[in-house]
Order: sequence, then C-alpha cells, then structure tokens
Amino acid sequence: MTLSVDLFLSLRSPYSYLALPKTSKLVADYDVTVNLRPVYPLAVRVPGFFKKTNPQFARYVVLDSSRVAKHDDIPFRFPRPDPIVQDMATLEVAAQQPYIHRLTRLGAMAQLEGRSLDFVAAIAPVLWDGTVKGWNEGDHLANAAAGAGFDLAAMDAAISADPDRYEQVISDSESDHAASGHWGADFRVREGAVFRAGPHRSLDLAHAKQGAGPPPRTGEAGRNGGGTQAGLVLSA
Repeated sequence: MTLSVDLFLSLRSPYSYLALPKTSKLVADYDVTVNLRPVYPLAVRVPGFFKKTNPQFARYVVLDSSRVAKHDDIPFRFPRPDPIVQDMATLEVAAQQPYIHRLTRLGAMAQLEGRSLDFVAAIAPVLWDGTVKGWNEGDHLANAAAGAGFDLAAMDAAISADPDRYEQVISDSESDHAASGHWGADFRVREGAVFRAGPHRSLDLAHAKQGAGPPPRTGEAGRNGGGTQAGLVLSA
C-alpha cells in the first residue's frame, strides 16, 4: 500500500537538513510519496518564541544536532549566514528576514510543481554541509538548483511577480502542520502518534509496519503499482 507523506520542513532547522538523507532513502526503499511542504521556522512562525522558551534551548539544539550529524556521518555546519537574521546573544529576531522568506517561497513554488523534495535536497547542502560560506552570494544556490533541473532566476522572478500566491501555500502548510498536533521541527505523525523524523526514524517505521506500513519497492511494479493512499505527516 502506497503511503502519502506530508513532510513539513523548515530550511533553518538543522533537524530538517539532517532528516533529508533518510527521507530520500525512505522514498528509494519503500513505496512512499513524500510531499515536502516548507514552513517558516519557529523564529518567524511563532513571534517571541525564543524570548519565551528556556534560554538553553538554542544552545542545546546546536549540541544535539551536531551529535546527530556525527552519528549519521552527514557533513554538517550551521549556515553562514544564518537563514534567520537573529542576535544569538540576546535571541532578538530582526523584523526584516530577507533570506528565509526567499528560501521558503522557493520551496513553496517547487511544492506546487510536485518537486519540492528534489529542490530542497539540492539546495539544503549548500547551506548546511560546511563547504560554502556565503551561500546567499554568487551562483551557489543557482548551480545547486540547476543540478536538480530548476531555473532559480526564473523561480525568483515568478515569486517576485506574485509573492502572495506562495505565501498562501506556506500559510496553508503551517495550518496543516499545526493541526497535526505538533509545533516544532523534526517530528512525524501517523494516525495520531508523533515521532522524531530524523534520529528516531526506525521507531516510526516500526510503528508504520504495525499497521498497513509502506512496502519495500520492488522494481517498477512496486514503484508505480496502484495502492491506496495512507496518511503520514512529518515535521522536520
């Protein structure tokens, strides 16, 4: 039975980036369709979040995500610059956020084309794998997008011409994300059960197999054969 997966992903979340290799492997190994739906990170989606949460939160995310990357052997370094303009000493989030709005709208556009997983998997390493400083400069993103068959200049132009269209796509995703029963990053929900999407993927697969979980792919029959759609929601 084919599982249809909604993956709610923030391009600022380290766990979103770290979940991508396992998500791609999930698609390759199982009869699963992943509908990646970009959402804004908590810093934008929940105004004042960092002022209200434990001040150790951000520090622990850095520590924990670095451990996960090392354990899973994923190239990793926090983006330079940060996709969110934020003073990490005071945790103050700037009113103007040019980077994350562009990135998230680009993801929303790819979502409308049904290719958002391909797009995000192509550009996320430019931010996160540690090989690029100044990912927002030059042709770093354009080259990565082109490698996956996307014309970044054309995408930017289309978004500039109708930004509200893509903001609505993001807003709809955020509403569905909230309705799934979780507020943050790196979680999956299946039939009311919530699981971490990155480090704890094996637990989620075990839960899926208790029900009508995703069968392994077996050639083109397994890849394209008819099957009922089951719901699975991830938030990374």
